[in-house]
Amino acid sequence: MQVYIVYMGSLPEGEYVTSSQHQNILQEVVVGRCRTLQLHTTRSWDFMDLNLSITRKRSVESNLIVGVIDTGIWPESESFSDEGFGPAPKKWKGACNGGKNFTCNNKIIGARYYTPAPYDTARDEEGHGSHTASTASGNEVKDASFYGVGQGTARGGVPSGRIAAYKVCFPGGCNSAGVLGAFDDAIADGVDIITISIGGDSAVDFSEDAISIGAFHAMAKGVLTLNSAGNSGPGLTASVAPWLMSVAASTTDRLFVDKVALGNGKAISGYSINSFAMKGRRFPLVYGKEISESCQELSSQECNPGCVNGSLVKGKIVICQSFKNYPEVRKAGAAGTVLLNNEFDKVSFVVSLPAVAVSRDSLSSLISYKESTKTPVAEILKTEAVKDFDAPVVVGFSSRGPNAIVPEILKPDISAPGVDILAAFSPLAQASIDSEDKRKPKYNIISGTSMSCPHAAGVAAYVKSFHPDWSPSAIKSAIMTTAWAMNSSKNTEAEFAYGSGHVNPVKAINPGLVYETFKQDYIKMLCNIGYDESKVRIISGDDSACPKGSDKAPPKDLNYPSMAAQVSSGKSFVVNFPRTVTNVGVANSTYRAKVLQNLKISIKVVPDVLSFKSLNEKKSFSVTVTGKGVPHGAIVSASLVWSDGNHWVRSPIVVHA
Repeated sequence: MQVYIVYMGSLPEGEYVTSSQHQNILQEVVVGRCRTLQLHTTRSWDFMDLNLSITRKRSVESNLIVGVIDTGIWPESESFSDEGFGPAPKKWKGACNGGKNFTCNNKIIGARYYTPAPYDTARDEEGHGSHTASTASGNEVKDASFYGVGQGTARGGVPSGRIAAYKVCFPGGCNSAGVLGAFDDAIADGVDIITISIGGDSAVDFSEDAISIGAFHAMAKGVLTLNSAGNSGPGLTASVAPWLMSVAASTTDRLFVDKVALGNGKAISGYSINSFAMKGRRFPLVYGKEISESCQELSSQECNPGCVNGSLVKGKIVICQSFKNYPEVRKAGAAGTVLLNNEFDKVSFVVSLPAVAVSRDSLSSLISYKESTKTPVAEILKTEAVKDFDAPVVVGFSSRGPNAIVPEILKPDISAPGVDILAAFSPLAQASIDSEDKRKPKYNIISGTSMSCPHAAGVAAYVKSFHPDWSPSAIKSAIMTTAWAMNSSKNTEAEFAYGSGHVNPVKAINPGLVYETFKQDYIKMLCNIGYDESKVRIISGDDSACPKGSDKAPPKDLNYPSMAAQVSSGKSFVVNFPRTVTNVGVANSTYRAKVLQNLKISIKVVPDVLSFKSLNEKKSFSVTVTGKGVPHGAIVSASLVWSDGNHWVRSPIVVHA
């Protein structure tokens, strides 16, 4: 039996749906099959130059409310203490409906849950929601660490801001009907920014996607939604709606590394969040048939369940060809393990015993040492932090473009820190993938686009604290056009990996020019790509209609901060991008266009000088891109920069086949 969502449009401001109303709704129109969504699972703010001494408008920041749609929140965490906070902002219309034994405060000013029994509480039992909430708007907490690893001040992007938590996820997944309810409640409650680190495995039609629908309602009410791009890299992102901000995950300059010190004086480096120290003791190395008397050699090499004999591995370091099976090694009583990590470079995961994950070449070197030495021994050292001079680089698991629904809207939009992020956690959650890991950390180190999304949300809230009246698209534009340009030689998918680049919070509050897009612009785009009014209204939640007699402008003509076009492979092309910018910098200013060319294409900007006489004045221009052909599956990119000498407003230009 399939479950379907019955949806009757967005709520009027300040209204909520009662149980009886839900029953009435069930008699009405069915709009889509219910989907189960997935969670997309501290140095980062300093890395982005948003340090503790940066200029802040704390009184304004204290009136900002970040809505977190996730697994709930752990209200007792220091990150959510309300010490020093006054009452909730006057605009707040929400409630604390967190369930049994849940109390809000002047930091967590609201809580709701949309999950079934026995998960009928806003308490976070998985750690994910607390982590994302504290990353976006957690308090400044000194000496936070994961058992000494990553020690420093943990904080959110707007530590003086308030949090409203909406729990839609539980161990069975994240129900899309609950996501819709959370969006509409958050909007009616009065949140300023919504962060949602949840998504599907693949992009679906906007009219069938709860996040796209909810984010559209938020946009229409002046609230920007930030959504994780997904952890399916190098597969395609599911977060593709142009009215929300899709966030990829990248590294910071703090890299957690671990080493295996061998008996011959050499060392092998790898990655893990290993809080254990062997304190100079060395243990024998064992591998393959040495750890099992009953399994085939390959199964023993991978440390598969039932293939790690406690009497053979106790007090020894096990070499293991599979990372996911290290809990089997711990259960058997081994002193430690060296694991194969053949998926992600420069990503460290929490382990429940002394362990380090190494590359295939490093593992081969370790095995060679073992086989060539009479009494091979090793010591696994505790994790340490080192400087990563390559950062930021988009991590391998971060989902990529192109946009599977609207290929002429570049996705993801932006990249933000999402690797090895220290933030608040729930004592009810597992500290690692080991279900028998009994540690209860207050702060945990996790990686994922789930972690990058609340970073971008914190930046959006920071920008809004300086510009409370800016539209969602203006805030989004400011973040995109001031982003750090990232190195395509380190990210082979280029803009399909990082969008406009890496978030740059300090520059984003003063972008100079912004590209604005509003509800009716998105309605027009939907109509032009073939949506009839019934589908448009499923998304808008109201009686929106397709404009009569309008031109059938393609999606590339949407006034988006980035420019993308899909062309036929191998054929010559001419593509035009019409755009309009709004002056938010200096009243009397003149901007000149500079194109960072790609030799494979030619770009012309008309006019190439924009002169403004007042703030909020608008000027239009067009960008024409010509080329002799793009190979199938390839991407050709360049950039347009508008500058008045003080502001640099950069837009990526992408042509793909």
